[in-house]
Amino acid sequence: MKVLVVGGGAREHAIVKALVKSDAEIYSSMGNRNPGIADLAEKYIICKDTDVGTIVDFAQKESIELAVIGPEAPLGEGIVDELEKAGILCASPDEDAAQVEISKEFMRNLMKKNDLPGRVDYQVFDDIVNVEDFLSHYNGELAVKPVGLTGGKGVKVMGEHLDDKKEVINYCKKVLKEEIGGKSKVILEEKLIGEEYTLQVFTDGENVIPTPLVQDHKRLFEGDKGPNTGGMGSYSQADGLLPFVNEAVYKESIEIIKETLLAMKKIGRPYKGVLYGQFMLTPKGPRVVEFNCRWGDPEAMNILPLLKSDYLALCEAMAMGDISDMEAKFDTKASVCKYVVPEGYGIDPVPGNEIKVDEIKIEKAGAELFYASVDKKNDKIFTTTSRSLAVVGFAKTMEDAEQASERALSHIRGKNIHMRHDIGKPESIRKKVERMQEIRGEN
Repeated sequence: MKVLVVGGGAREHAIVKALVKSDAEIYSSMGNRNPGIADLAEKYIICKDTDVGTIVDFAQKESIELAVIGPEAPLGEGIVDELEKAGILCASPDEDAAQVEISKEFMRNLMKKNDLPGRVDYQVFDDIVNVEDFLSHYNGELAVKPVGLTGGKGVKVMGEHLDDKKEVINYCKKVLKEEIGGKSKVILEEKLIGEEYTLQVFTDGENVIPTPLVQDHKRLFEGDKGPNTGGMGSYSQADGLLPFVNEAVYKESIEIIKETLLAMKKIGRPYKGVLYGQFMLTPKGPRVVEFNCRWGDPEAMNILPLLKSDYLALCEAMAMGDISDMEAKFDTKASVCKYVVPEGYGIDPVPGNEIKVDEIKIEKAGAELFYASVDKKNDKIFTTTSRSLAVVGFAKTMEDAEQASERALSHIRGKNIHMRHDIGKPESIRKKVERMQEIRGEN
C-alpha cells in the first residue's frame, strides 16, 4: 500500500519505520530532508507541513492510498479534509476533531460543558484589565497558557517559570499583544501539583486501544530545570505503567479519554487516529493537562518500536472508522529516549554544527536512532535550530535501557550540542516516586 507520511521529525521517522515493518510503500512530505526518512521513502518532497495544496497534489500524483499526519500544525490547517476530498484515506483527525489540541479553549469548554472527569478550573481572557481584576481576587498559583499552538513551549507556571502575579500579568500582556499561539487570548488554569505522564491511544472515535504509558521531560536542563522545550527525552516501563502510576490510575486515565471521545462524537466532531492525553497525577487522581491530536514527540519513539502488531492495519482501521476487531500487542521492554539538541536550544540555538553519527555502533549498543531536524550536505549531518536526533535504548529493565541509551550517545560526536543524561536514571526516577509519595502524604 502507498502511504504518505507528513512531517520530517524524529516522530515521523518512527512512524515511517513502523509502517515499513508492515510492508508499506512510503512517500514523504517534509520541511527538512530527514536522512532517516529519505532512505526509507520511495519518493519525497520538501515543503512546509502546512502547504496543504502542494502536499495534496503530490499525494494525488503518486496515487497515495493512505496518509498519516505527524505534526499538529497541518491538522489545524485541514489537511485531512483536503486529502479525503481527493479520495485518500487518513489515519488522522480532520480539522474539526483536531481542535481538541489546536484550541485549548475548545478543549477546556468541551470538558466543562460535558462534566468530564479529569477537568480543571480555568478562565479565558482577551483583555489584560480582566486578567488583572481576576488576579486581584485569586490567591492560588496558576498555569498561564496561550490558547493556540506553541510547539510545547508556550506554557508558563507560577513557582517554576513565573515568580509572582506581576510576572503573570507581564506574560499575559506578551501573549495578548504578540498573539502567541495565533490568537489574542490567554487561559489561566489552576496549577496542578504532581507528576505528568502521557497516555496515547489508537481510536476510531469510540473504541480505544491504549498503549504503554510514557513520561516526557520538557525542561531543558537536568533536574527538570530551565525553559520548556519540545521534549528532551522520555521513558516507558516494561509493564506499560510508570514507577508512580499503578493499574488503577492507568484505567482511570483510559476512561477519561473514552468519555472525551464520546463527547466529541456527541457534538458532531468524531475523532479518528492517535489521541495523546497529557495527564498530571495529583492527590485527587489524574487531571488533564492537555490533549494532542497526534503521536507525541518524543513519546512515539518509546512506543512504536515496541509495537508487535501490524501498524499499517491499525492505521487502515482507524482511517475507515472501525477498530473494534483490532488489537495492539507490545514487547515487554522498557525504553529510554534521549534527544541531542543544538547548544542553546529553547533559548538561543546555535545551528550549522556538524554531528558525526555511527549508526552501526548505536544499534550494537542496544538502541535505535531517530533523525529529527538536521541538514544533510555532502553526506554530512548538521544541526539546525531545532532538535537534531534521538536515541532510544530498549531492554527488559529501565536501568538497562537507560544504560543502552547512554552507550548510544557515546557514538554521537559534535561541537555545541546538548543532551540530558539524567532521563531514566535510577536516582532521577527515585526522586519522582518520593515526590509523589510526599504529595499524597504517604511518607
